[in-house]
Amino acid sequence: MDTGRTGGADATGSAPGGRLGAGVRIHPTAIVDDGAQIGDASQVWHWSHVMPGARIGKRCNLGQNVFVANGTSMGDNVKVQNNVSIYEGVHLGDDVFCGPSMVFTNVVNPRSHVSRKHEYRQTRVGRGASFGANSTVVCGHDVGRFAFVAAGSVVTKEIPDYAMVMGVPGRVVGYVCACGVRLAVKPGDTPRSATCPECAVRYHWDGSRLVEAV
Repeated sequence: MDTGRTGGADATGSAPGGRLGAGVRIHPTAIVDDGAQIGDASQVWHWSHVMPGARIGKRCNLGQNVFVANGTSMGDNVKVQNNVSIYEGVHLGDDVFCGPSMVFTNVVNPRSHVSRKHEYRQTRVGRGASFGANSTVVCGHDVGRFAFVAAGSVVTKEIPDYAMVMGVPGRVVGYVCACGVRLAVKPGDTPRSATCPECAVRYHWDGSRLVEAV
């Protein structure tokens, strides 16, 4: 079986700034343009395309038919499932999970006959956030750390840390632990505090957001 190209400790792209880290695996059908940066032990699978200027961290996994544009970044241990496009202006933190066919955008009012490349809006996703299959993030709205966007939901506003978002448009219906288990606390609860039934991590409301207890 052909496992594709493999990066070594001294493997580099042919363009300035390009680099493939140690142990990078690129399937023969994938395209990684000169100038892309991919961290150690990351994998790029069937029919995916990484453009020059994209920055991908260590131990990332890009599934089948994934597109990563110039002007994007992702941290370490990011999982991007099949049929996801990371468009210019999208930045993913460590440990982010993008479910199959979920969608990012970068223009709020697209027209084929009007060029709006100078109007791209940034979307920043915090560490550990997860997006369910077929969910959509309308550009310009940041998603907090360990937030969980349910399958098919549409993000139209900023999402706080640990929030569970469901619906069209998406709304916060509860909160989840960093391990992904739903917490027994809902928006509006007083006092807002909970302990994860799975890993026993404790959380409390600090007046403006849910935080891990120390």
